[in-house]
Amino acid sequence: MTDSTVAVPAEKTGRYAQLPRLAGAGYIPLALFARVPLAMLTIGMLTLVTARSGSYAIGGFAAGAVGIGAAVGAPASGYLADRMGQKRILLATALINAVLVGAAVVLSYATAAFTPAATALVLAVALVAGASSPQVGPLSRVRWMALSRRLPREQRGPLVDTALSMEGTVDEITFVLGPALVGLLASLVAPWLPLTLAAAATLVLVTLFAIHPTQAASARRVTSHGSPGFVAGERVSWFKVAIPVAGMLCMGTFFGSSQTALTAFTGVHGSVDQAGLMYAILGLSSAVTALSVAYWPARFTQPWRWVLVGALMTVASIGLLLPGSLGGMVVALLLVGLPVGPTMVTVFSIGGMVAPPQWMGTVMTMLASGIVAGTALGSSVAGSIAQAQGSGPAFLVPIAASAVLLVLGVLSTVLLRRR
Repeated sequence: MTDSTVAVPAEKTGRYAQLPRLAGAGYIPLALFARVPLAMLTIGMLTLVTARSGSYAIGGFAAGAVGIGAAVGAPASGYLADRMGQKRILLATALINAVLVGAAVVLSYATAAFTPAATALVLAVALVAGASSPQVGPLSRVRWMALSRRLPREQRGPLVDTALSMEGTVDEITFVLGPALVGLLASLVAPWLPLTLAAAATLVLVTLFAIHPTQAASARRVTSHGSPGFVAGERVSWFKVAIPVAGMLCMGTFFGSSQTALTAFTGVHGSVDQAGLMYAILGLSSAVTALSVAYWPARFTQPWRWVLVGALMTVASIGLLLPGSLGGMVVALLLVGLPVGPTMVTVFSIGGMVAPPQWMGTVMTMLASGIVAGTALGSSVAGSIAQAQGSGPAFLVPIAASAVLLVLGVLSTVLLRRR
């Protein structure tokens, strides 16, 4: 692979057709399936530990431990990838994570009774499994940004918009596909199967992702100390970085609280088993509109896009308070999902704007961690409200998260107006 500038004529191919020409035909499906095991990990741990312990509380703690571990471990993985190169870190985390997930399965079945000591051991393994989870999604975004530097300057912006739109859609697909696979495999065979297959898939698919030729693009410059990923250079304004990270924290809060409030809603108007299917409706409309961002005009700058989609999310979220039936909620979820995909794409794009190349992996994984931490926060807050007051008041949490996201969008237009 070469660092020379390569023109990809947009007029001869569609925008999305340019991506496989730049990264290789097999890269996009590989990057998609390599992140499915991570999407299976939290719900898989919840399902396994709940089934083996007979306690929803212990299962919830195990799922929470995975989330906390991922929120802490993801930025650490990004930091090390920036300095040592993606290949080394992804290979190491693939092996470590596969072993730990397998250990969690063995421990769950080897534990006859979930005593406090046995429970603590299982939760500790779940925590470290979450912390070691390979960060395929964020590091894939770093690769696209690195690959874009091979293009003429006028083509870079549209290419990054297109790639991040595609990445947002891939994330939405895996968010739906992962839990669906866990539910299907656990119900048809046994609770141990989803995590066992996730461990095997991590070992194989993440390894293939790690050694894919695109990893060289993000590690092509070497410092005098010989570190292939780190590039000494532009200083980073961590305050500017904190704005999109806080935005992703709000996005995670929106996701977690919406899912929890929706579970309470379906418990009243249908069955709690329908909550996952209902939530997938939001993901469907979100994935479709995420693809549209590639065609938004370049003069409509990223900060102002954030303001627009943040406002639309806030208004649409208020609509979650209106339905009194499952049919009405389907319509509300379709509408509220429309601005969600473009919001994620926009915030990731702004994260790429404020992050110097030598910190790109760190910032991208911080953004992903914001979603994880926010999901845990939103789930806990909305769960407490739903338990005490019902689903209606619980839907106030995603509305509040959307409103804060809008405020952060306005702040980003002020801080980034010169960029």
